[in-house]
Amino acid sequence: MTWLPEIDELAHRRRLAAAMGGTAKLEKQAAMGRMNARDRIAAVADEGSFREVGALAGFGSYDEEGELTAFQPANFLFGRASIDGRPVCITADDFTVRGGAADASLHRKLGEAERLAYEYRMPLIRMIEGTGGGGSVRTLETMGHTYIPEIPGWELMVENLSQVPVVALGLGPVAGLGAGRQVMAHYSLLVAGLSQLFVAGPPVVAAAGEIRTKEELGGAHIHAQNGADDDRVDDEAEAFARLKRFLSYLPSSVDDLPARGPVRDKRRKGDDWLLSAVPRDSRQLYPVRPIVEAVVDRDSWFEIGREWGTGVVTGLARLDGWAVAVIASNPQSLGGLWTAATARKVERMVDLADTFHLPIVHFVDNPGFLIGRRAEEEATIRWGSRALAAIYQSSVPWCAVILRKAYGMAGSGHAPADRMRWRLAWPSGDWGSLPIAGGLEAAYRAELEAAPDPAARLAEIRARLEKVRSPFRTAERFGVEAIIDPRETRAELVEFAGLAQRALKTGVRRRGLRP
Repeated sequence: MTWLPEIDELAHRRRLAAAMGGTAKLEKQAAMGRMNARDRIAAVADEGSFREVGALAGFGSYDEEGELTAFQPANFLFGRASIDGRPVCITADDFTVRGGAADASLHRKLGEAERLAYEYRMPLIRMIEGTGGGGSVRTLETMGHTYIPEIPGWELMVENLSQVPVVALGLGPVAGLGAGRQVMAHYSLLVAGLSQLFVAGPPVVAAAGEIRTKEELGGAHIHAQNGADDDRVDDEAEAFARLKRFLSYLPSSVDDLPARGPVRDKRRKGDDWLLSAVPRDSRQLYPVRPIVEAVVDRDSWFEIGREWGTGVVTGLARLDGWAVAVIASNPQSLGGLWTAATARKVERMVDLADTFHLPIVHFVDNPGFLIGRRAEEEATIRWGSRALAAIYQSSVPWCAVILRKAYGMAGSGHAPADRMRWRLAWPSGDWGSLPIAGGLEAAYRAELEAAPDPAARLAEIRARLEKVRSPFRTAERFGVEAIIDPRETRAELVEFAGLAQRALKTGVRRRGLRP
């Protein structure tokens, strides 16, 4: 007697599970231009490294003799694998089984995936398509009763944000709980034309009187521009490439420090064009991305959130191989003024850096918060204050390269004031509680009104104050730690990144990333 009959049944059940939603559903998925869940896992994981957990889970049908007559696999797959040799937890929604609906899901699998990443300190990858375990009207008829909503495992999703890197790829229509899982991540993206994100899809919205296509309601272009998702890409291959690139800058969990990457150009000298990168005319705009790319390690710049909160540019990079987080004012968007969205973007990047022990490099040209009716309607001061709270709560080393302006309350966010700061000012530095040019007439009104030639007196006052606002006057009083030749920026930052490693500490921060 052997167990061969059971081994044969095991093989049979494995084949049924691997068939997913069946040939017709798989062909339909391919016709829509979307990969299926198992192909996605294979595309992301190192070859042969995926080990599925709960591969036989699903819904069986049996005859009167108790023999299996049909099997519908659960539409949520997960397991352990490796990416570039590093262990990860990978999950994938199977849209070919009931479109990812709840009545084909087993919620325990979703919770166990989160727990696997948490307990074994591995990055968590979610490939989401469909409701991702959310509600389904058909479920109610099957159950025969309704229920008060709850989300088993949500507390682990929240906890994981402060423990391990979480990446969410929206690879098709994503709604309900799937949408929640999508945004509860450190990095999330959608595929243009292929992915949509919504609280509720077009049929539900139509019942409320709003008729929209999927693209009109929640296309990738909408959410890449409002910050619900960090980025949008052109195809799934690019999504997988960006996933791997993002993870390469981060540790596997908060218990580790980010690994040092290749050191290729340590002795690289600064480019001469940096001397004129910031125009002498303070009203003239300039691009900041070339400055960032000129001083970080070659080909290491990885921008995040390009389409939203455009008053700043944010991303990850390397300096002498060390991973750093970068925030850079973008004068080409409203002169670099902080809007509500800009402040939210700053907050998000600071939280990411502080959670995973990345030193922060801040290229500063900040004329302050946006003012006017739009600023008040968007509650700019609330979101700006949250960003400042994140900056001042951060514990990682911080280096501010002050390119030009640093004004007012927003300007105080150039670096936390209660710790050792590396502040490297270019000669173009211009700072204060408010711009001198904007307050001259009000501050010297009586003197100007009494002058026989008010215009001449105003010019005289302006010339006098121009000397006062020289960054060298600030340096005399130790109001800034260093004024540097712009060509020295890379060398200074390389030194900062190396020394910063001595100040980094592992472990959980006072709070994790705010989703």
